[in-house]
Amino acid sequence: MALRALVTLLFVPLFLSPATFGYSQANIKKWCSQTPNPEPCEYFLSQKPNFHNPIMQKSDFLTISKKLALERALKAQSNVFSLGPKCKNAREKAAWADCLELHEYTHHRLNKTIDPNVKCSQTDAQTWLSTALTNLETCRPVPYTVPSYKHGFPTWVKPGDRKLLQSSSAPKANIVVAQDGSGNYKAIKEAISAASSQSGRGRFVIYVKAGTYKENIEIKLKNIMLVGDGIGKTIVTGSKSVGGGSTTFNSATIAVVGDGFIARDITIRNTAGATNQQAVALRSGSDLSVFYRCSLEGYQDTLYVHSQRQFYRECDIYGTVDFIFGNATVVLQNCNIYARYPPNKINTLTAQGRTDPNQNTGISIHECTVKAASDLVASQSSVTTYLGRPWREYSRTIFMKTYLDSLIAPAGWMKWSGNFALNTLYYGEYANTGLGSSTANRVNWPGYHVITSASIASQYTITNFISGGSWLPATNVPYTADL
Repeated sequence: MALRALVTLLFVPLFLSPATFGYSQANIKKWCSQTPNPEPCEYFLSQKPNFHNPIMQKSDFLTISKKLALERALKAQSNVFSLGPKCKNAREKAAWADCLELHEYTHHRLNKTIDPNVKCSQTDAQTWLSTALTNLETCRPVPYTVPSYKHGFPTWVKPGDRKLLQSSSAPKANIVVAQDGSGNYKAIKEAISAASSQSGRGRFVIYVKAGTYKENIEIKLKNIMLVGDGIGKTIVTGSKSVGGGSTTFNSATIAVVGDGFIARDITIRNTAGATNQQAVALRSGSDLSVFYRCSLEGYQDTLYVHSQRQFYRECDIYGTVDFIFGNATVVLQNCNIYARYPPNKINTLTAQGRTDPNQNTGISIHECTVKAASDLVASQSSVTTYLGRPWREYSRTIFMKTYLDSLIAPAGWMKWSGNFALNTLYYGEYANTGLGSSTANRVNWPGYHVITSASIASQYTITNFISGGSWLPATNVPYTADL
């Protein structure tokens, strides 16, 4: 809790004007009173009298806070490691392993905010701090009761095409993967291992020829690019699920955390099925990651946009319950979102997980299409499909200029549990079309908004929401910068 509070308080100095604190030295209590969590702030600052220089301005306070958070992160990582022997079964052991990994990522992100050799803008800092908090939350038990088909992360605390390569815009492949032996390797995992010794500072391209690759892959290297032969041609498939004994976090067929990841023209599937609960096809915690002309296929929890800044363009996404979920700052553009037939007769497209109002996270769905998948079309009248529901207290999701077909329920949005988050969430709809786009009978929650102002909607565009103009051009992926 102390580490979470320390990470949370770091957001405040990013936004307060210098006048808020003044430029004279102030006592610890005065500084900490401006934060969301004064008590842990006061405690940890007072425990480190020689840890910092005098606090003269907000930048001093931010630096001190980041150093403290990093110190506590290292301590927390050590504490989590010591809990391994206390795990009673395979499920607890798997969840413990997830938490170890997440604490490692938290340490890495916090360190980047204070490393003088790392370029860190205000947006970068807010993104990485948001990610640190998301990592910690992923290790927490869900603090409220949810029905069995809803997801909460089990933890140790509580166990619950070639043409592309020939185009001028695509880089030359460094490694070729082909099941028929015509490439350098037959498995994608082998190519990733080879990349660890061959990759340098530039982008490393792995071309995966057409075929079905039954693998679960984790990519930690930076600037990796996977290029396939097209949707339905190059297929990566796995079947891990919570129902099968995995954690949600570790069920992904492909999981990426190395920054700058790009995937093009690939299908990523989780074939666990509709009744095996949470089963992730793709999990991304890769900052500045891009997915272009990919198909992401599963049922519950298909696409886990876990954290960082992400962009999806011309992708197909299939699922049932909460099948686009997580706490990244993400834009989906010109994508097809297909709801499948769910066992419980209820579909929810999104479940966004922002836990703090200062996090710059959210799901923005822009110029996409929402329709029933082929298995749902015939039974559409017996299934209720919602745009989303609030997984966490400050859940934020926006649909803009998107075609919503008749499968969308008139109310639009679904509660999670009772009145949880209805006042604090932010759900918005702007200039959508289609039989399911009418807002006449939408929910009347305080956090729901029918957006009529272009200036408000523009906050959730490529330019403003993920600062795409500074990094997307280098990926050679098309995008619409603004509304």
